[in-house]
Amino acid sequence: NVAAALCNYGLNGTFVSKVPNNPLGQSAINHLRRYGVDTQFVARGGKRLGIYFLETGASMRASQVVYDRADASISEVEISEFDFDKIFEGADWFHTTGITPALSDKAAALTEAALKAAKARGITTSIDLNYRKKLWSKEKAREVMTRLCQYVDVCIGNEEDADTTLGFTSKGTDVTKGELNLDGYKDVFQQMKAKFGFKYIASTLRESHSASDNGWSALVYDGTEFYHTKSYEVRIVDRVGSGDSFASGFIYGLVTDMKMSDAAEFGVAASAIKHTIPGDLNHATLSEVKDLVGGDGSGRVQR
Repeated sequence: NVAAALCNYGLNGTFVSKVPNNPLGQSAINHLRRYGVDTQFVARGGKRLGIYFLETGASMRASQVVYDRADASISEVEISEFDFDKIFEGADWFHTTGITPALSDKAAALTEAALKAAKARGITTSIDLNYRKKLWSKEKAREVMTRLCQYVDVCIGNEEDADTTLGFTSKGTDVTKGELNLDGYKDVFQQMKAKFGFKYIASTLRESHSASDNGWSALVYDGTEFYHTKSYEVRIVDRVGSGDSFASGFIYGLVTDMKMSDAAEFGVAASAIKHTIPGDLNHATLSEVKDLVGGDGSGRVQR
């Protein structure tokens, strides 16, 4: 999702993973290629392509996800299948998430090796904490993610992720009631900065009025200043991929030398638009995101 969005904004993005050497694996690769994503470093092999099923919620009924990822190719991956010298040649940024290490010990080892390799080459690293309780336990997640975060420059994650994976709790926040406390977040960010030394910390802020209507904004921190973006009231078509859309937008802003505040506004606008688009990927163009950042959220037909 992140690589495809960055390519959509005009940057060069490469996706590194492993898929089975069969038509399903090739179909996944072809899907990414449609968006200009470089897939030359995707390894081939293994038993199957991991999938998940989504039941989309509405109103007070929550969405439900069922994972079918046992024996997926990426779960059986070996570090030796990837040449980091070639992968990181000319790269400026390496992004990963907490979903990959949740799949298996081998996938976690690969994620750590990739982060180390990127840091050793002076490449900016980022991680979206992305805790998924159906993939691994809270204890295992905290053990692994705490280890990974020592190699991270930019940390992205919501209040549940920070609590579950790193042990930092936001006081006065209750996601089930849609209650957010910015002072609690700021305290958590300062603790995260003190422990890991992140250059930037960012969290999307979701006020869940229902499964259909959310308030959406973001808070970012650079160790000196906090910045809270404008908030969007979104009527949800599909919220899956909204976090990745924020991450890609924030990364785009920082890579293109925007100020932290402008990068955050770009990211939250991109992810607000994603809520209106079905499917995982954000198809919004650079100009569409910039228009929303500039205040054009009318939804009027463009002729």
